[in-house]
Amino acid sequence: MPAVSVIICAHNPGPDYLQRALEALKAQTLPRPEWELLLIDNASKEPLASAWDLSWHPQARHVRENDLGLTAARLCGIKESTGELLVFVDDDNVLAPDYLANALEISLSKNCVGAFGGNVVGAFETPPESWVNIMFSVFAVVDVKAEQWTCGPGTTAQLMAPCGSGMVIRKTVAAHWARLTTSDPLRRGLGRKGASLAGSEDIDMALCACVLGQAVGRFPQLRLTHLIAARRLQRDYLLRLAEESAFSDAMLHFIWDGRVPRQDDGQYSRSEKIFRAYKSLTYRLSNWRKPSFGYEHTLACRRGLSRAVQAVGSGTPASPGP
Repeated sequence: MPAVSVIICAHNPGPDYLQRALEALKAQTLPRPEWELLLIDNASKEPLASAWDLSWHPQARHVRENDLGLTAARLCGIKESTGELLVFVDDDNVLAPDYLANALEISLSKNCVGAFGGNVVGAFETPPESWVNIMFSVFAVVDVKAEQWTCGPGTTAQLMAPCGSGMVIRKTVAAHWARLTTSDPLRRGLGRKGASLAGSEDIDMALCACVLGQAVGRFPQLRLTHLIAARRLQRDYLLRLAEESAFSDAMLHFIWDGRVPRQDDGQYSRSEKIFRAYKSLTYRLSNWRKPSFGYEHTLACRRGLSRAVQAVGSGTPASPGP
């Protein structure tokens, strides 16, 4: 039985990116008998099994999951995996050759850490404009210079929790998350689904380590490259991503803290509200021809938060607006 299960969840993946992801897996220094590869085809229009040959790996399998959504695909991968250590690899992730070997070594030497990740370098198809910097965090670009990990749910754990790109998680922790998520509509509403850009299912999964008395962390010896397509740097795409990220983050906080998300207006006095409204109006009047991306980003985040309030009230995730 392999020690590690590598799980790639893909929905209509870009051929060039998936090819690079698989080539990086071919180059792993960890002997192939010690790890298996699962390519989860999440309702792709053209079945991946007919287009991608995995015979180069003796323990590779195609698995079809027809329930659309990244959360459903992750649940499928967890169920099908046989390793005690799971590594989630996106179809646009290029792992360093020693990634799996280092992940296994960390899991053995730091048995108190239940979920962890490492450095994620962004490789942009086209150079991003300067105003895109405000969105770098949602591209899962992470710079880890020193080992860091923590126990206990809370803000610190959420900030240190690994992102889905290259996340390493013990099977016991992933199985606990799977049991919670299967019967929880709010949790199943996290994660991307079709055209939706929702997320936070990866952080939700990682935080389950804290519930089981384990830590979450990041380690500098883990390195991967995140391939970022030019279309993901378009203004409209980034604003949709900002709204969906704000929605998902608010839902994650509600799931873990039991607090109903609210607009920031409740934090200000009446005079402060009037002043802020005045400043907002004058800004819009002076920038009506072309509002700044920062201003539009703020509005998008507020829309996402409003959707989260609606979702909590109804018990089901709210769909994005037009």
